[in-house]
Amino acid sequence: MQFEKDFAYIHSYLSGGTVDGPGIRFVLFLQTCPLRCKFCHNPDTWFLNLNNKKGIDEVYKLILKYKDFYFATNGGITVSGGEPLVQYEFLLNLFTRLKTDNIHTCIDTSGYIDMNEDIIKLINLTDLFLLDIKHTDDSTHKFLTGKSNKKVLLFLDKLAELNKKCWIRQVILPNFTDSIEYIDSLISLISPYRNSIDKIELLPYHTMGKEKWKKLNLSYELDIEPPTKECLHKIKSQLEKNGYEVLLS
Repeated sequence: MQFEKDFAYIHSYLSGGTVDGPGIRFVLFLQTCPLRCKFCHNPDTWFLNLNNKKGIDEVYKLILKYKDFYFATNGGITVSGGEPLVQYEFLLNLFTRLKTDNIHTCIDTSGYIDMNEDIIKLINLTDLFLLDIKHTDDSTHKFLTGKSNKKVLLFLDKLAELNKKCWIRQVILPNFTDSIEYIDSLISLISPYRNSIDKIELLPYHTMGKEKWKKLNLSYELDIEPPTKECLHKIKSQLEKNGYEVLLS
């Protein structure tokens, strides 16, 4: 489907977010995603709902209603999904307007996108990226998401090339990303980008999305329990010993 620069397909929004970037943030969740993560807790964002289409003027005015909170807390807007970069034409238009108001811009993304000139322009208009690393190993990435991680790594290359700051977000998924060996592989992967990475955020796997899968008649394949606190703190310590600032959600 061809998306438009003057309209967005929106799943939902949150006007007082505090966990998707610095300060108080307006969090805009866009529809559709090319990945099919087995651990996704918002599978309802995968699909396009034509009834929730909003014009850029409406979205822009809605965001500006809360600008005093952004400025008072060094906050701003975070666009998430789904995969927000699918609707990059709209975001390029929106962020161009927001930067005239000095609004801090952030995108929460998997980085799974084909690079083009408009994407590069959008990257340059974005102050911070929250980059979700699903898995460092390509074959396991394909198993967990249905797609290769090669585009993700190219996206990380481009962020570093353009001197853009990012937070790495890593879901801690038992049997997949919760071992010392896996965290060592993550450190090896991101160490060349040390100057671009401000923080690493650990997101413990949870099962709260199972009911959404059922309502959508989707088969939830994972049969695992959330990671223990001991495991999470061990991973946090491992990353901190390597010089990273770590957030544990």
